[in-house]
Amino acid sequence: MILSHGHSRSLNSLLPSNLLKISLHSVFLCKGQNCSISCPTKRTMTTAKLPLSSSRSSKRLEYPNFSHLWVSAPKLRCGSRFSSYAPVRVNMDQPVEDETIDLNKLKVLKQKIEAYGINCESSSPGFYTHLICPKCKGGRLMERSLSFHMNQTPNFAMWRCFRAECGWTGQASVDGRLKSQGVDHVSEHQSLRGVKDGSLGLEALGDQLLAYFAERMISRECLQRNFVMQLSGDKNVIAFTYRQNGVLVGCKYRCINKKFWQEKGTEKTLYGLDDIKGASEIIIVEGEIDKLSMEEAGFCNCVSVPGGAPRKVSAKELPPWEKDIAYQYIWNCKEYLDKASRIILATDGDAPGQALAEELARRLGKERCWRVCWPHGEYSSCFKDANEVLMNLGADALRKTVQQAQLIAAILRDCRTNRKYTT
Repeated sequence: MILSHGHSRSLNSLLPSNLLKISLHSVFLCKGQNCSISCPTKRTMTTAKLPLSSSRSSKRLEYPNFSHLWVSAPKLRCGSRFSSYAPVRVNMDQPVEDETIDLNKLKVLKQKIEAYGINCESSSPGFYTHLICPKCKGGRLMERSLSFHMNQTPNFAMWRCFRAECGWTGQASVDGRLKSQGVDHVSEHQSLRGVKDGSLGLEALGDQLLAYFAERMISRECLQRNFVMQLSGDKNVIAFTYRQNGVLVGCKYRCINKKFWQEKGTEKTLYGLDDIKGASEIIIVEGEIDKLSMEEAGFCNCVSVPGGAPRKVSAKELPPWEKDIAYQYIWNCKEYLDKASRIILATDGDAPGQALAEELARRLGKERCWRVCWPHGEYSSCFKDANEVLMNLGADALRKTVQQAQLIAAILRDCRTNRKYTT
């Protein structure tokens, strides 16, 4: 079989799979590098090295008629960190069609996805693919920044652009749901306030995620009280719903592999805000699971920051509240926080977590802020956060650790003293 570089018609007629198109196309782009095509058998695997012609007029690749091939090529960088392809296994004699895939559903789903301008011809059910985002076109470098996924059935697809300037997200399913920018046809800057859970494609947690939380000592009752849900059609995506006065104001998603993103239109606020309404003492943690862990230890007066921690404490003066973008959630919740006479900062024990605690104290007032110092583990290193203490030492130990929090002004003074005598 002979494939001619640059001729899409012959490529379409000869290749049985769109995934193979990508892999072979990446081979053509190698331009003179050694590429390999290997034929696995039950016991052995043979590999044939195939140098590519450097001639611009006739770039041709010829290979034996193996019945099963592994096609592999060096990773490419076409102006983007998203432009690489993994080896793909294909059958050269028969079209690659999984018998479990409903082709009618696949056709309907692709038609709905293409309505958003997404070219998903190179995508296959059950795999993640990086595509060009139809909204931002990948920016100046034309990055493949759109992470796209169809489930194996396939009856559901989801996507997200990871360019900070874009952030476009959406979902589509065979049963009729089409969502872009977070909810049905909302504008990019529209708030989620008052949107129903069903409009975001959320459903109750399934057995898989309930087991995941059980391993982290979080009960079903705690999850239900905090309206923790999952994304419809994907058993691996947790949905933490943000509410104020019982009304949905945002949603943050977390994959089991610790990949996070927020629904478009999510308001900048604290997670669990209703739990500190009117409280004179509150606890602030660095993650939603840590907030749930505190509840398992008996502390319902706890909220979590919605985002990550800074690398270090800023040396600059505090900006005006309207320009304090990274900590806007503090100013948006000022009415709740002002009523507290004691605020316990239980952020992570690593350097960014400590920096976050100090930045929060700068804004909340160090005179009313206490800092939790996490206990040491079996090998002398400190536990990182509330959930680690809950999992390893139990609810009583977590409760005792919080009760032993120290005034943050004293901790910072001791740190400065120690630095003075060690320099």
